[in-house]
Amino acid sequence: MRMILFGPPGSGKGTQAKLLAEKFHIPHISTGDLLREAVTKKSPLGMQAKGYLDAGMLVPDDVMIGLIREVVTAGTGKDGFIMDGFPRTIPQAEALDRLFDELHIRIDGVVSLRVDHDEVIRRLTDRKVCRSCGRIFNSGQLRRDDPSKCPACGGELYQRSDDTTETARKRLEIYVKETKPIKEYYRLSGRFTQIDGMRDINDVYREIVAIFQKGRAE
Repeated sequence: MRMILFGPPGSGKGTQAKLLAEKFHIPHISTGDLLREAVTKKSPLGMQAKGYLDAGMLVPDDVMIGLIREVVTAGTGKDGFIMDGFPRTIPQAEALDRLFDELHIRIDGVVSLRVDHDEVIRRLTDRKVCRSCGRIFNSGQLRRDDPSKCPACGGELYQRSDDTTETARKRLEIYVKETKPIKEYYRLSGRFTQIDGMRDINDVYREIVAIFQKGRAE
């Protein structure tokens, strides 16, 4: 599977990416995680990225593309990947396409999860994150005997400092503004599919897998 996932904060995109990564034994490429890992490993590109981050600057597109190149050509990345958080601009999307053309990589699908704005706000302000495994839960999924513990691994749950109503609205506005042209870019190329992210997690997951299987058959 080689797929790009889009979805507003709180859409369940991260949850779906983890499920897909586990099923197909492929990496989940989140740009934030990718940067942190590269900096921690002190790779040449990681050290370049660290210089920009320490200066409070955006990491240049060529550095990000370089980091993505390393992941998709090494280890489990050779067998596929789930990417989210990138691209955010048309130039980034074009650069990513050039990289994939060079590496003879075919994207199976670009999938966007559609979730009503009011539901996004509700989810963001209701969710808890596990410090140990990184899984995200809403209040209805927590353990009744100890809601402070992760239902999956028993780790400590916490609420992100930016999961407030005001911050959630701002994040949603930025997401809509940033991703609208990107979605159109992929839609025009015939690679874009939007699905209903308001449904049960398993229903959304099954539809994404079906899109992948269809993409592979074409």
